[in-house]
Amino acid sequence: MTASFADMALTPDQFRQLMSRFASGITVLTAVDAHLRPHGMTVSAFSSLSLDPPLVLVCVDRSATMLDVLDASSHFAVNILAEGQEALSRRFSLEEMELRFEGVGHSTGIAGLPVLHGALATLECRRSARHDAGDHAIFIGEVVGGTLDPAARPLVYYAGAYGRVER
Repeated sequence: MTASFADMALTPDQFRQLMSRFASGITVLTAVDAHLRPHGMTVSAFSSLSLDPPLVLVCVDRSATMLDVLDASSHFAVNILAEGQEALSRRFSLEEMELRFEGVGHSTGIAGLPVLHGALATLECRRSARHDAGDHAIFIGEVVGGTLDPAARPLVYYAGAYGRVER
């Protein structure tokens, strides 16, 4: 059965239902504050934007506790999670900000950025722009470095559940 929302004003819940049908990868966005303390949050609204120059964008809710850190940061990293990292996705979306990195393996990348161990890929970015749109801030970053594990498989999110890519 097909649900139709065309005859009425679209509610936030209906929009969320529609968008949940877009399978996406899961990322953890990381940055450091002025005291070089690591901060991170789970982000599924991530996309490549340009090949030349290499640009990506991430969308962050303007009520997110990490927004002030991102606003003050010149750099951020996007850690694309591998299929075995569902617990990291949950941790960086639910855990108190101060506890998110406790016991989490990471190293230091460009500009002191936290780079998560075991990620499928990590893109280290210099922030090039910020735009407000609706209830989110869009951060555009120029990719200045990165790593990837060619043997890893992606963690996927679809219809409110984690999954994996079958080949």
